[in-house]
Amino acid sequence: MRPLDLARMSTGALTRQRRRSLLCLVGLAIGVSAVIVLTAVGEGARGYVESQFEVLGSHTLVVLPGKVETTGALPGFGGVPNDLTLADARAVRERVPGVLRVSPVVVGNDTVEAGGRSRQVAILGTNAEFREVRGLSVRHGRFLPEGPWEAGAPVAVLGTKLATELFPAGDALGSLVRAGGWRLRVIGVLAPQGMTFGFDMDEVALIPVSTSMAMFNRSSLFRIPTQLRPGSDMDLASKRVRTILVERHGEEDFTITTPNAVVDTLGGILTALTLALAGIAAISLIVAGIGIMNVMLVTVSERRGEIGLLAAIGATRRQVLAVFLAEAATLSLAGAAVGLAVGWVVVRGLVVMAPAFPASPPLWAVGASVGLSLVTGIAFGWWPAQKAVRLDPIQALAGSAR
Repeated sequence: MRPLDLARMSTGALTRQRRRSLLCLVGLAIGVSAVIVLTAVGEGARGYVESQFEVLGSHTLVVLPGKVETTGALPGFGGVPNDLTLADARAVRERVPGVLRVSPVVVGNDTVEAGGRSRQVAILGTNAEFREVRGLSVRHGRFLPEGPWEAGAPVAVLGTKLATELFPAGDALGSLVRAGGWRLRVIGVLAPQGMTFGFDMDEVALIPVSTSMAMFNRSSLFRIPTQLRPGSDMDLASKRVRTILVERHGEEDFTITTPNAVVDTLGGILTALTLALAGIAAISLIVAGIGIMNVMLVTVSERRGEIGLLAAIGATRRQVLAVFLAEAATLSLAGAAVGLAVGWVVVRGLVVMAPAFPASPPLWAVGASVGLSLVTGIAFGWWPAQKAVRLDPIQALAGSAR
């Protein structure tokens, strides 16, 4: 029996049983699309995390208050915070070889007002070097002024969305805003930046670090991002920073983390999570396979005459087996195709709704879902096919005649 004949017979049998075939196809499609969507979400999460840390670059380390594990710890989580000061940041800048930029950061929340309009936003206190460390761009005006960190000036750089909401006429530069009881002159407006490490940089106000410490009555820094020169030894720099701060604090009451360490740790977690989600979604393929088995069992009982006729005209048991397995395989591949199409549409919809989230199914998930669908269909179709093979041709024809 030629492969073309098998294809015609299998598709013909499935189209004659449209309702049953459709139900099985839907079950398989749901399983495949679930695998595609869930693995795409997992890969999107990984891509999002990596893109966030790419902002810092591979030559940036971050010092955080509080002692947590240094390999892969999430910045800002765990441990009991202890003070990091401007003097600490200055010591790192002056005593660590290979340091290019240091940008101490203070974070607070307050209402920014101008012209009768107001917004509750995050206010970041930092210095002029923060622009290069975080890869920010200024659309209008200039960034925070150079100079000693203690020389706080009453100036602000606004995120583009915040500037538009407070100054819809586009006259933000040179205007005054009020925040935390301070009057600040707007000297710059950022270009669109989007979300970075939990901050929407389009809705923040950046002010000099000493100004923010006075505004929020704080002596501790939120973190100290430190950028090294290209080619510098990250491990050596981290050890040197640790030595300097232990000397100053008398204990290791801080955490040093690097983008690579965090990305590696989170990458492992997200990979395990993606595989777990794919496994959960694959369970629905097994359920769909049971549906195929039930349909094939009913088909065998309804097509006894056809089976007997095939045997009577000389079809071997292997050829009869191939007919029924071809039907199961055809149904499985059709369900996989529909599932891939549905999954692709859902993933594209997620990307449209959240452009910053690079959801995309990995190639292994596409291949695995199609392969598993095919294997499931054939595996659950094997028993009904074997039952068809074992039918006696004479009894099958006689039963069909009755």
